[in-house]
Parts: sequence; structure tokens; C-alpha cells
Amino acid sequence: MTSPAWLTVLTTTDSEEKAHALAQGAVEARLAACAQISAPVTSVYRWQNAIETTEEWQVLFKTPAERYDDLEEHLRAAHDYDIPEIIAVPVVRGSDRYLNWLTSQTAPVTGL
Repeated sequence: MTSPAWLTVLTTTDSEEKAHALAQGAVEARLAACAQISAPVTSVYRWQNAIETTEEWQVLFKTPAERYDDLEEHLRAAHDYDIPEIIAVPVVRGSDRYLNWLTSQTAPVTGL
């Protein structure tokens, strides 16, 4: 099986402002071509031996697979959760024009 060339990476956070900051920071750093914020979502999970229910904002980042490690590092540093959800889902297909744009927007800037 071949590795995917592009990913949708998702995380959640507990406020709209934090979601915007995570999205803005990743796009500004060229680690994602775009980020979409969906909110609010209700998360139900086990944490410290208790079942929790929390309102969260989900952020979806679109990025080439080769930028994943840098994006994950950025999200870990910028996130305030002890164990942030950072999950990558492969993009199996997409329009050539969109995927080319996605790739171009996440290319590291060289030689200014």
C-alpha cells in the first residue's frame, strides 16, 4: 500500500478563540494550506477515571503528508491540553487543482 500524499489532520480545543489561534498559527507557518473550524461539538471521553462530556471546537487542517511531523510538533507546542487529540486521516482522492494548491501553500519559503 502506498502512503497518502495529503492528509486531513484534526484536533479539538475548548474555545472558539483557541481554535482560531491554532488554525491561524498553522496556516501562517505554512504547515497547513487551510484550517476549518467546526463548532461546537460535544465530546464524551474517559479522563482520569471519569466519563467527561465537554463542548469543544474541532479544527481540520489540510496538509501534505510530508508536513505532518512539523504540523504535529507545532500543534503540541501551541495546544494547552495535556494530551491533545491530533489525528491524521489520509486524503484518498481530490481534485488536481485543489491538491496542487494545497501543496503550493505549504511549501517552505526559501531564500528571501
